[in-house]
Amino acid sequence: MEQRHLGRTGLRVSRIGLGTLTWGRSADGPDEAGAAEQLKTFWDSGGTLVDTADVYGGGEAEYLLGQLLGGLVPRRELVVATKAGGVADPDRRFDGSRGHLLAALDESLGRLGTDYVDLWQIHAFDPATPLEETLQALDLAVSSGRARYAGVAEFSGWQLAKAATWQLAAPGGGRTRLAGAQMEYSLLQRGVEREVLPAALDLGVGLLPSSPLGRGVLTGKYRAGIPADSRGASPTMGAFVEPYLDEAAGRIVDAVATAAHGLAVTPLQVALAWVRDRPGVTAPIVGARTAAQLAEALSVEALSLPEEIRRALDDVSAPVHRYPDQDWSTL
Repeated sequence: MEQRHLGRTGLRVSRIGLGTLTWGRSADGPDEAGAAEQLKTFWDSGGTLVDTADVYGGGEAEYLLGQLLGGLVPRRELVVATKAGGVADPDRRFDGSRGHLLAALDESLGRLGTDYVDLWQIHAFDPATPLEETLQALDLAVSSGRARYAGVAEFSGWQLAKAATWQLAAPGGGRTRLAGAQMEYSLLQRGVEREVLPAALDLGVGLLPSSPLGRGVLTGKYRAGIPADSRGASPTMGAFVEPYLDEAAGRIVDAVATAAHGLAVTPLQVALAWVRDRPGVTAPIVGARTAAQLAEALSVEALSLPEEIRRALDDVSAPVHRYPDQDWSTL
């Protein structure tokens, strides 16, 4: 699999990443044997970037991955990325304080069974904590050797720009450049193109799209209804899928299916190739219930969309950006 640099850094990752959002969720994700099969399939295909978080499965996703590191797949051949900042608190969803983040990193390392992670990411912006304090945690993690590179997730355009600029502005260096930003991005969700993606491109931050298949909807599996064994039918994941089952999304899914038919490939491959090759994208993060589903996603390596199909998909999925992005001069 082709390797790409993550942003303006020396870190190289596979251009498709393996996501573990549902690992450790007994009803929605793989068990240990299924996780092992996925990781082996991914590694055998040349994949290196594996993404997890301390809150996935209440820590079970990290633990499952840790059980497989070193034994099934050599630790040094994987780029292990995890996140911190999410908290199970009804009054506070995120905690970006330095104390919480560094303690969470140590706990993640324990579950993963490793003394460092390749990429450590702040899971979300915390308005209750000064941003410079949050970013100090990244610097301390890297300077202590517990993280090799640092990034953020779910930051808006201005938040990403402020964080990346702060990290670059230290006199004489000493701060850690942001390597990546993880955000949802697909043909069904192109909101990052408004401000996040331009900021990332300008500041040399690589984009790691999550849910590149539109939470599974772009595979076409929901065109005739909600399959009983799908995430859309799951009590825990159904609300995650539901926003993309409307009429507007249906038109985009139909266009993807038409393109796939013309290319003799699957809708999944078309949707994934589209986002993989967008400017500024380093590696979409793909999650799967089974190794067979993952193998289909990984087969996109040989596919490049013809320009006319890419333009047609751009047009049918074009987001509506009004003021101040268009027509502002007439107001």
